[in-house]
Amino acid sequence: MSTLTHPPSSAASGLHGIFLSFPVALFSTALAADAAYLGSAEIQWTNFASWAIAGALVFTGLTVLFALAGWLRHIRRPGGVRRLVYLLVLAALFAVGLVNAFHHAQDGWSSVGTIGLALSAVSTLLALVAGWMFFSRTQAVEIVR
Repeated sequence: MSTLTHPPSSAASGLHGIFLSFPVALFSTALAADAAYLGSAEIQWTNFASWAIAGALVFTGLTVLFALAGWLRHIRRPGGVRRLVYLLVLAALFAVGLVNAFHHAQDGWSSVGTIGLALSAVSTLLALVAGWMFFSRTQAVEIVR
C-alpha cells in the first residue's frame, strides 16, 4: 500500500474555505483603507475601513464556528492539535478584529492613527496565517492496489 496526500474535500470544507476568504480580503482592505486615510486625511477612508472590519468580523465568527466543529469532530484523531492551533489563531483574529472595530468607531484622526493601523496590520497578518493554515493542510489517503 502507498499513501497519497491531498487537500481534504467536502461541502463543509468548501464552505469553510469560502467563509475564510472574506476575512482575508476584508481585513486587507481595511489595512489599505487605513493607509489611504493616513496619506490623504479623507474621512471616507475610515468609514470604508470600519465597514470592511465589520464584514470581516461576521465571516470570522462563522469561520470560528466551522473550525470549532471541525476540532470537536477530530479531537482524538491525528491532526487534532493542528486544528486546535488553527482555532486559536481564528479566536485571536476575532478578538483583535473586535478591538480594531471598537478603535475605528472613534472620531476622525483618533480612529486610525498608529494604533488603528497597527491593529489592522495584526488582523491582516492573523487572517493570512489562518488562510495559510487552512489551505495548506493535507490528509493522507491509503491507496490499495
